[in-house]
Amino acid sequence: MMAKKLTKKTTFLIISALLVGVSVWFWQHPLHQAELAEKRGNRQPAATPTASPATQAPASKAALSVEVTQPAVVQWPMTLVLNGSIYPWQEALVSAEISGLRIQQVLSDVGAQVSKGQALVMLADETVKADLQKQLATVEKDKAALAEAKSNADRAREIKDSGALSAQKINEYLIAEQTSKANLALSEAELENQRIRLRQTKVVAPDDGVISSRSANLGNVVSSGTELFRLVRQGRIEWRGEVNADQQTALRAGQQVRLTLSGGNAVTGKVRLISPTVDNNTRNALVYVDIPKDSAKPGMYVQGQVDIGQQQGLAVPLSAVTYRDGFAYVFELTAADAQGLRKVVQRKVQTGRTRGEQIELLGNLNANAQLVLSGGAFLNDGDTVQVVTLSKRSGA
Repeated sequence: MMAKKLTKKTTFLIISALLVGVSVWFWQHPLHQAELAEKRGNRQPAATPTASPATQAPASKAALSVEVTQPAVVQWPMTLVLNGSIYPWQEALVSAEISGLRIQQVLSDVGAQVSKGQALVMLADETVKADLQKQLATVEKDKAALAEAKSNADRAREIKDSGALSAQKINEYLIAEQTSKANLALSEAELENQRIRLRQTKVVAPDDGVISSRSANLGNVVSSGTELFRLVRQGRIEWRGEVNADQQTALRAGQQVRLTLSGGNAVTGKVRLISPTVDNNTRNALVYVDIPKDSAKPGMYVQGQVDIGQQQGLAVPLSAVTYRDGFAYVFELTAADAQGLRKVVQRKVQTGRTRGEQIELLGNLNANAQLVLSGGAFLNDGDTVQVVTLSKRSGA
């Protein structure tokens, strides 16, 4: 029994010794040593206890790669932006000059081009012609009466000194002659009045132009002064813009005005005059601008721009300005560090006019400041960036 126990113990020891020997042989084998050396080479060396804190700190990383731009000094035109409406230059009212007559014909309509003296409405003239004929007869009657009175007066003058007629009778003949002359003159004046009334049965255009409205209808009985048409004289139109007291000093007759019409169309006009008075309610004055015929329709509400000179300013590309919470910002770059990286400083700015791809910056921004050209939406104040290229200065 004892012999069996010794044999098992001896066997276990022999197996253990063999395993230990194999392990030692494996760890000491040249191939395994080479593999360990290769793994050690790929590992970064640990910081030594004597290394400085700057050596132990991790390297800075750039949040974004950016391009750089600088503000450019530009000479931009100063522009006044005004609002106003299109009006006829002058609008003539075409009215009836005679009363109690019926409209017999309407010869024109809205939009028609008419000439001065062209017939627009014909009124029924039967009664006027009858009155004219009646007055013609009255004139002939008065002419006959005058002829008789003149004959009697001539005979009275011939026998005045003969004593055949009394002085009273002679005076009666002479006075009858004067009365007949007056009656004839009155009848002839009334005859001319009837002829004028007959001409007034034809309502004509007072000037060349375009009919803008019509209230004449066939069959209407008109009164004197009744409006029948409105006429845009000579087809001329104008734009009337509103300006405040400060803007008036920058405007003068002859300046060019650019009007932006609906659909993106534009038309150029010229300042004719500036109102000498200011409206008591709005405190604005009107500027009257002549524009080409048929370029717009009266009643249109139009925005106008007037160039009033040049002004110097600083401009940057639109992409350099970032908008946050209703404010405009630019990102200014600080000096580069030892690794060539730079930090950004967020600066609040005020913007002015925009022209093409450029926008004006107002305030005390340094003209030599280096700004992030684009990508400001991805940056925050104090971020580190890598400059990849230097853009040219912003053009005017």
